[in-house]
Amino acid sequence: MKTKITILMLLLCAAIQAQTVKVSASEPDANIIVNGQQVAVGTYKLKIDKDECYKVKVEKPGFLKYESTVCGKKAGPEAPKSVYFEMKRDDAEEASIKTDHANVDFSIEVNKDLNINEAWKLTSQIVTDYFDAIEVSDKETSYLRTAWSVQSFQQNTIRTRLIIKLSKSEPLTFKVKLVSESSGASGTSVKADEQFHDWDRVLRKYQNVISDFSTRLAKK
Repeated sequence: MKTKITILMLLLCAAIQAQTVKVSASEPDANIIVNGQQVAVGTYKLKIDKDECYKVKVEKPGFLKYESTVCGKKAGPEAPKSVYFEMKRDDAEEASIKTDHANVDFSIEVNKDLNINEAWKLTSQIVTDYFDAIEVSDKETSYLRTAWSVQSFQQNTIRTRLIIKLSKSEPLTFKVKLVSESSGASGTSVKADEQFHDWDRVLRKYQNVISDFSTRLAKK
């Protein structure tokens, strides 16, 4: 009987001494993820094994992502009693809009009152309204590609370019494509192609590119 009581007391002491860390975020509906698994929303009491470390993340659409590592006493620096994440809005999303105009070829049938030279001149004017540098411009083949325009944010890098090519000569039709890509990290080199992927958003300063081609160049 005495042995059972002793074991019970040891287990009780171990439970009392078990380390826990309160994880919370300023956004009450933020997802809390521990070691890759979602465990709670808003707040969570994380039980810490003295020999383990835990990667804690908080995420919410439209907000920046945050993470921290907490460890047991024997695995690393002793974890604090609580970890609080003050979440801020995703500045890349605030500077952009979700659109179906990104990374899609749009066919623009040119106004029949414009000849090929006039149409190409107007096309170039529209492009330079939005982009500072043209990388390739071939009037003979009616192909134009701007250089990448790059903007870095706190947790993302966005690169944008415009590609225009002749679709058919009769009736005169151009294909216009607004390419919008993101890397998911700040300060990514524009040349790091492998780190960029299609983004279903465009920066606000480019949101009217396709509609401008439709209203200024297209068939009336």
